[in-house]
Amino acid sequence: MLDRSIREIERERQGLQAQEKKLITEIKKTAKEGQMGAVKVMAKDLIRTRHQITKFYQLKSQLQGVSLRVQTLKSTQAMGDAMKGVTKAMGQMNRQLNLPGLQRIMMEFERQNERMEMTSEVMGDAIDDALEGDEDQEEETEELVNQVLDEIGIDINQELVKAPSAAVAQPAAAGKVAQAESAGGNGDGGIDADLQARLDNLRRM
Repeated sequence: MLDRSIREIERERQGLQAQEKKLITEIKKTAKEGQMGAVKVMAKDLIRTRHQITKFYQLKSQLQGVSLRVQTLKSTQAMGDAMKGVTKAMGQMNRQLNLPGLQRIMMEFERQNERMEMTSEVMGDAIDDALEGDEDQEEETEELVNQVLDEIGIDINQELVKAPSAAVAQPAAAGKVAQAESAGGNGDGGIDADLQARLDNLRRM
């Protein structure tokens, strides 16, 4: 709307300028002819034409200023609409966001995470204890075997060096046991029931 008005004013101004040039040409021609009365009349018309041209210049400038302000208002309005949309979207997000629920979820996550870590730690300790228990049991068994062999007078290291195989070592041990049994008989110096049980266990191993 304003742009169209500015274009119309510009066309009128250009028409007045063309009329101004035409009046100047007529005034010069009439002055040469000595018609001073006509020259004065045309001079007044020239002055009025120039005043109109000046007014059109001023009006055009004013309309251009108004157009600029309108454009600024439109930009501001568009900015306001955009901010309104953003504010509405932010409000919807804030309403949809359940902060207490989110806090509960985070607390539950931390609790479950700590529980998982504690469970993993307990399981790891249990596995370590079980492995250590097997090692302790193996050492305990080894000590018991050595103790029994010491009681019956057998050095396992020497027997392993002497014997070419396990088949040779077993008869030797059996012979010593038989000698011990025959020498002791049923007296107190013989092999008691506990030692006999240990030997039987060793034979089964």
